[in-house]
Amino acid sequence: MPVLRLPRTRIAAALVLGVALAAPTTAVAAGERGDDHRPPRTFAYAVYGDAPYGTSPTDTSQTEATPAFVAAVNADRAVSGVLHVGDIHSGSQYCTQAYDQQVADLWRGFTDPLVYTPGDNEWADCHKKKEGGGVYNPATGQVDYVTDASGAPADYAGGNPVDNLALVRSTFFPQPGRTLGSGSLRVLSQAQVDNRAHPTDGQYVENVLWMRDGILFVAVDVPGGSNNGTDPWYGAPTASPQQVTEVANRTGAALRWLQRSFATAREARARGMVVMTQADLWDLDGKAASHVAGYEPVVGALADGATAFGRPVLLLNGDSHVYRSDDPFRAGASCTGDDGVCAYDAHDSHPGYDVANIHRVVVHGSTVPLEYLRLTVSPRTAPASATSFGPFSWERVTH
Repeated sequence: MPVLRLPRTRIAAALVLGVALAAPTTAVAAGERGDDHRPPRTFAYAVYGDAPYGTSPTDTSQTEATPAFVAAVNADRAVSGVLHVGDIHSGSQYCTQAYDQQVADLWRGFTDPLVYTPGDNEWADCHKKKEGGGVYNPATGQVDYVTDASGAPADYAGGNPVDNLALVRSTFFPQPGRTLGSGSLRVLSQAQVDNRAHPTDGQYVENVLWMRDGILFVAVDVPGGSNNGTDPWYGAPTASPQQVTEVANRTGAALRWLQRSFATAREARARGMVVMTQADLWDLDGKAASHVAGYEPVVGALADGATAFGRPVLLLNGDSHVYRSDDPFRAGASCTGDDGVCAYDAHDSHPGYDVANIHRVVVHGSTVPLEYLRLTVSPRTAPASATSFGPFSWERVTH
């Protein structure tokens, strides 16, 4: 596949065959200006997810704690950006327009830019009764929806995942290429590139990439919890045509975005990559290996991309609510984390891989008090340890 030869200072604008931006001269990622003409600098991002969380539809304790958490992150002088790896509420809270807007308003308090990849709880799982969706009624062949006091569906659009993802996009991604928080970081969105070969890819405004000090960052919408969205919505006997189409289109877009991102990193001679997904692609959640089979194409794309890139790749995900640092692409590799989390070798969920240059960190979520991971990127590559990999190192911070 031929690659467009452009100056690396415009790497976020266009590099891979087929890229055609609506405004190519303005889509350069902040932090990449002049990177070819100065040595890379040390910088840090605050990474968190699965927050704010509640144990019931009326539990607002973490939401109420969020302003103080935002202030604490703002006060961290080392941090110059925020990454949220999905799930803005729990699987026991309802999916409503008012709640999504409340979180978006809270995030406007960040003085640094924030990049967010959606989680399953705010869209893919909204159909579930516990989240205010409903249950398929075999006697009628219809869905019995959870209703509010007025008798209307409790969830936005009755919990329909496609409609709730559209709500997430309109609330958190109203303008392709613009981020949340301070809004000062410009990113390249999948909605901004030439998608004529795959027109539906243009709707994935949440899939973004940007570059800073020689490190390429990419966020891709891969939600956790439901086997890549293949558990039938509302508990119906089989997946609806709408659900089958959603899974196929989103997975295809994710694979093409990862391919584009790795190709961009190679062309830019990036020092490393950071990939954000919400899903823990290896978490069986007490189920059989078939529970994560739907993620196999994404796992394969990460393995192939990292192998071709040949430099350090750090994968960040949420979803599992426990801190874990491991190498799931290598059997029997070292693992550290919260008590008991390493009893299972994640490699067993997707066996057959042996890729040494990709490391994974699961960000602890739904904590009290709220917590973030301070991810530091340094020009120097440090020996691998429990809290470092290539130019990346990290530490847990609670407030």
